[in-house]
Amino acid sequence: MSHLYPIYLNLDSKRCLVIGGGKVAERKVATLLEYEADVILVSPEVTPMIDDWAAHNLIIWRRGVFQPQDLDNIFLVFIATGDNNVNKSITTLCRQKGILVNAVDDPPNCDFYVPSILRRNSLCIAISTEGKSPLLAAKLRRELESIVPAEYGEWVEILGRLREDIKKSHLDINERQKLFETLVYSDILELLKEGRKEKIEERIAQCMSCLRE
Repeated sequence: MSHLYPIYLNLDSKRCLVIGGGKVAERKVATLLEYEADVILVSPEVTPMIDDWAAHNLIIWRRGVFQPQDLDNIFLVFIATGDNNVNKSITTLCRQKGILVNAVDDPPNCDFYVPSILRRNSLCIAISTEGKSPLLAAKLRRELESIVPAEYGEWVEILGRLREDIKKSHLDINERQKLFETLVYSDILELLKEGRKEKIEERIAQCMSCLRE
């Protein structure tokens, strides 16, 4: 199999189907809600947490077994039944309809794998072993937590704000690129780690002084 193409998906208001009602399905639903997807779940029985989400209208729970019409207008599918035969039949239907599908712990019936994620605000580092060892991916993510502390998230937000100012400036493309590099390779991140807020604004002003010239 060729290597997988890494991609970040916008799931905001996208209709995502979860098939299954156990703890694995619960974890999938929790993540989908975090990314503001519209979640539909199909299962005869569910965990208390899934039941609670449905009772509070955070998800739609259709009590019963999977039916082909459950795939209507669906963007993404997670299968968490634990039955490889069921996984295969649903995956076949999804692929016929051009719907991306992930059957949990069943690589042959996956079009994508969920990486282990380290998030610092808008900075997101995703680690994947292409389904071969999720535990190793999780181990690497934990190791990166100490290398990429929370201040990186704050730094990304600052860079995003400054980037918009630079894009609106009179600088040409080469000058903008030089200024981007000056900011990224400055000591502002270290100042954030040290909590020296007053020095940060001074350093930003120094880096951005060319915009006032």
